[in-house]
Amino acid sequence: MADAPPVTLRTRKFITNRLLARRQFVVDVLHPGRPNVSKVDLAEKIASTYKADKARVVTFGLKTHFGGGRSTGFALIYDDEASQKKFEPRYRLVRFRGTKKIKGSEATKKK
Repeated sequence: MADAPPVTLRTRKFITNRLLARRQFVVDVLHPGRPNVSKVDLAEKIASTYKADKARVVTFGLKTHFGGGRSTGFALIYDDEASQKKFEPRYRLVRFRGTKKIKGSEATKKK
């Protein structure tokens, strides 16, 4: 992101979900002159904006609007690692945090 054009974040529908120990919101990303923004860069920018650990930030569902320059997605900021492991789907933990994937039949996966 050093020589790339600047990226602007706007959040809406911000909800503090105490039951799931997280903050959740819709993210509008303005990135003129760029095809898209990586999820890692987006997580770092959200973490710095909301003063959170970047390992607790999860972004997903990013869709680039027709014509480029603007994307919309969803972001979650968990309060702690325990609640993230408890409530976040297993596939997202494997995808973003490097948690090992469970191999085997459906019966062994449920255990």
